[in-house]
Amino acid sequence: MTISKINSFAELRNHARTIGPKRVAVVMAEDDVALTAIDGAWKLGMAQPVLIGRAAAIRDRAATLGLGALLDGATIVDTDEPAAVGARMAGEGAVDVLLKGHLRTDQLLKGVLDKAAGLRTGRLLSDVLIYEDTLSGVRRLVAVTDGGLVVAPDLDHKRQIIHNAIDALRCLGFARPKIAVMSASEAVSEALPSTMDAAALTELGRKGEFGDAEVFGPLALDNALLPSAAEAKGITHPVAGHADCLIAPSIEAGNLLGKSIKYFSGSQCGHVVVGAKVPVLIPSRVESAEDKINSIAFGVIYASR
Repeated sequence: MTISKINSFAELRNHARTIGPKRVAVVMAEDDVALTAIDGAWKLGMAQPVLIGRAAAIRDRAATLGLGALLDGATIVDTDEPAAVGARMAGEGAVDVLLKGHLRTDQLLKGVLDKAAGLRTGRLLSDVLIYEDTLSGVRRLVAVTDGGLVVAPDLDHKRQIIHNAIDALRCLGFARPKIAVMSASEAVSEALPSTMDAAALTELGRKGEFGDAEVFGPLALDNALLPSAAEAKGITHPVAGHADCLIAPSIEAGNLLGKSIKYFSGSQCGHVVVGAKVPVLIPSRVESAEDKINSIAFGVIYASR
């Protein structure tokens, strides 16, 4: 199904409501922010809650938060091994989306990557973050990847990260995503290996590796997002100044960029891990309930692609 391009988190949530509810499993759900977020997503009609963890602790936290109605509407799975149980349920088709609760990302991913869970697809897992960009004067969603999973991406990792990003953007209505391969400079130089990778990925795009998408780099942050900066540097490619997605040269750059967007610009965010059988949501435990609702909406849409 072709959808109109989603340009804001309000539109993201509205679309998730039209295609939901999806069964969203909160893994180790005895967490105040995660419970508040899944309650919000449930009330919006995008999620059917499945709360996995220590049942008594989940009920206690929900009651303290005044979420008695959520307890009545949710399925509660009592277990001391929430990551393994959640991953197995996802692999069996009992839930559609996994959301990290009060555990570390590596603990959840250990369950997801366990062959017994049946969630592996042979694809690289990468995290795609979206935020609302207003630099051009028009509100639009822009993606950043990967700032959460691929520790030292080589050229092939970056190729797969781009494929994952395109997959995620298509479900948001981006018919021909503009993918900017980032570095500290737009000039290709052997002294800066990420620029060499960017040039190689641009050539792969020219040869059709990424299908109906524009992939171009290297680009620096300003000339990826600002038409005026691209014009000042004489860069005329369609991606320059109009990027829909920023491919970070390293996990450090992606993580810092994503958190800078959140804490310096004040934008909401949402993100989804792509590459497993189901979308996996790994928001930081310090992210707000609103951000986590955005991630749930993104996951619900991606699960329905």
